[in-house]
Amino acid sequence: MAKHKTPMLDQLESGPWPSFVSDIKQEADSRAKNEKGLDYQIPVDCPEDLLGVLEMSYEDGETHWKHGGIVGVFGYGGGVIGRYCDQPEKFPGVAHFHTVRVAQPNGKWYSTELLRSLVKIWELRGSGLTNMHGATGDIVFLGTTTPQLEEIFWELTHDLEIDLGGSGSNLRTPATCLGMSRCEYACYNTQELCYNLTQEYQDELHRPAFPYKFKFKFDGCPNGCVAAIARSDLSFIGTWKDQIKVNQEAVAAYVGGEIAPNAGAHAGRDWGAFDIQKEVVDLCPSKCITYADGKLTIDDKECVRCMHCINTMPRALKIGDERGCSILCGAKAPILDGPQMGSLLVPFMEVNKEDDYQSIKDLIENIWDWWMEEGKNRERIGETMKRLGMSALIDAAGVPVDARQVQEPRHNPYIFWKAEDVEGGWDRDINEFRKRHQR
Repeated sequence: MAKHKTPMLDQLESGPWPSFVSDIKQEADSRAKNEKGLDYQIPVDCPEDLLGVLEMSYEDGETHWKHGGIVGVFGYGGGVIGRYCDQPEKFPGVAHFHTVRVAQPNGKWYSTELLRSLVKIWELRGSGLTNMHGATGDIVFLGTTTPQLEEIFWELTHDLEIDLGGSGSNLRTPATCLGMSRCEYACYNTQELCYNLTQEYQDELHRPAFPYKFKFKFDGCPNGCVAAIARSDLSFIGTWKDQIKVNQEAVAAYVGGEIAPNAGAHAGRDWGAFDIQKEVVDLCPSKCITYADGKLTIDDKECVRCMHCINTMPRALKIGDERGCSILCGAKAPILDGPQMGSLLVPFMEVNKEDDYQSIKDLIENIWDWWMEEGKNRERIGETMKRLGMSALIDAAGVPVDARQVQEPRHNPYIFWKAEDVEGGWDRDINEFRKRHQR
């Protein structure tokens, strides 16, 4: 019999999708049976009390968690998020319910042995509940007590050689896609760059010194499998400078139905014959593709690298050979303003050798120096950019001004030049723009 009545949570199980409520109940049942004979180091009924306090939060319309202070492991300022219940007498199993962030393997490559070892630690010393993975990319261990933190840290670092992730006002755990280890579209070695910067900035990762959190994410191509453009303060997105390679024979095979579009991904139902005009040409956001007389033509200077045509006809179209990455800055998802994607800071940079890595590190440190000097407490760098202007960031970063550094749809072609550099200043140009569009 359940320890707490949870009618509101039970309703969440009634929908067609998998429910976290069912997962918590499953773990509660497993811990109650304890078929492995484990000597649990935190209360056996913590999942049941977790359900109880969550039901109370739904009933009251407010949270019953409180921060209550800083907890962590010796020498680290991040990696553990302290969480306490404000009803410890009613829910003793979650009086302490700290979250531990664990650095994920590069590209999230796991062995089953590693997964079993992680779960073994957490079943014994935590609630058994995990989140694979958190928004930053970390392995998230949900719920343990203060005395277990050092024990967990020791076993992770000494037995499994895995470090804690980042939390608080520091560099969060860098995250990357599979990159060249798996994907033909990768324009640079995402895993190597991610590992290099992770090792370089260990101090920034574990010892908070920033105004607020700062995230790196690495996408090997514009498909954006880790959503770097929307979820990181500094995004590295693979791209190319030369032309998309077109195989006209393969194009004809797609048109003739010999090759399934989208690599056969939508083969579960009959979508009708492939229509290259409707499914590729008309969907190009910059209208740079034409198909006439059996030939596909791409105006590459107008291509915005959306990847749609390549994804639809992967055997006919390939990314270019002159590859590197674009660097964007300032993505965030604040509650009040809503999500904001990164602004283009460096249109193209080669990422092939150690000298390129050093150039990236110089850029990062210039940005950090400016942000730590100008940023307010708990202000993401995107908010600092919005408050002071992107031109201030461009000056501080030491990158050349480029017309492609688009922060938002521009009403003024001189938006990124200083007012004193433009004859008549910005006001004149904005007023002229308004006059033209009011006619």
